[in-house]
Amino acid sequence: MTETAIFAAGCFWGVEHSFRQLSGVSEVISGYTNGHKDNPTYEEVCRKDTGHAEAVKVTFDPAVISYEELLNHFWNIHNPTTLNRQGPDVGSQYRSGIYYTSEDQYRKALASLKAKDQSGAFKEPIVTEVKEASTFWPAEDYHQRYIEKNGGGHCAI
Repeated sequence: MTETAIFAAGCFWGVEHSFRQLSGVSEVISGYTNGHKDNPTYEEVCRKDTGHAEAVKVTFDPAVISYEELLNHFWNIHNPTTLNRQGPDVGSQYRSGIYYTSEDQYRKALASLKAKDQSGAFKEPIVTEVKEASTFWPAEDYHQRYIEKNGGGHCAI
């Protein structure tokens, strides 16, 4: 039985590619979440017309990789202390976010954020939002597996 998790950590190309490398992850889809417009386009999200974050929906087997392990990976692949920015990518669509799909994920996400913030791993406080997942809208086909198809691109990861 699989579960899903949704994370935003900047440009979704690199985030998607990074999560695909993990054993126990069966699918990763780039898309948009936690905005106010149905079926947003990349251009609308980039114009900041929708409130969405670029995010990835990760399907995983919890018998192989736990949600906590996914959270640890999430913290390690981006800077969760920069508000609405990852590397050269600036805007609310590049915010750091954990979008939980169950109360169990919510509790684990908050505990993980608190532990990471108190660990001293980052010089600045973590600004990652932890919110209930809204509709996840898959990005256009050309964004899926972008790095595999095109190389590194301009993502911060």
